[in-house]
Amino acid sequence: MGAYLRNCGSSQVPNPPVESPPMSRITLLALPLIAACSTAADRPGIPLVWPFDAVQNGAANAAYQQRRGAVELIVKSEFPAILSDISAGFGPVLTQAMDAALIPAQDRPARVLQLQGDFGLYRANPGALITALVLFGA
Repeated sequence: MGAYLRNCGSSQVPNPPVESPPMSRITLLALPLIAACSTAADRPGIPLVWPFDAVQNGAANAAYQQRRGAVELIVKSEFPAILSDISAGFGPVLTQAMDAALIPAQDRPARVLQLQGDFGLYRANPGALITALVLFGA
C-alpha cells in the first residue's frame, strides 16, 4: 500500500472502489417481481384484443343501462305500490320490476326476503331499491 501511495503523490489519496451493498442488488432484482404481482394493472390482457373488449364492454354497458332504466321507471312511478308489495311478500308491481331486472324466478323468494330485511333503507331511498333490483338480476 505504501508503494501505491508513493506513486500517487502526497496530495492525491485514491478512493477505494465502492461496492454496492448486497441489499440494494436484491432490492433492484425484487422490484420487477413485486410489480408483476400487482392486481391494479390499467390494461390487463393481450393488447391485440383490446378493441374487441371495448366493443363488448360498450354493448354490455348499453344493455345494463337499458335494464336499469326500465327498473327505474317502474320503481319511481309506482313507489308506494312497490313498497307495499315488498311488505306483503309479493305483488304485481314488484313482479313487474323483477321481470324488468331479469331476476330469475327461482331466486325471487330469497330476493324478496332480502328486500324485506332492508326495507327501511328502500323506503327512504328509491335509488337503493333500483340498484338492488338491478344487481339481483341476471
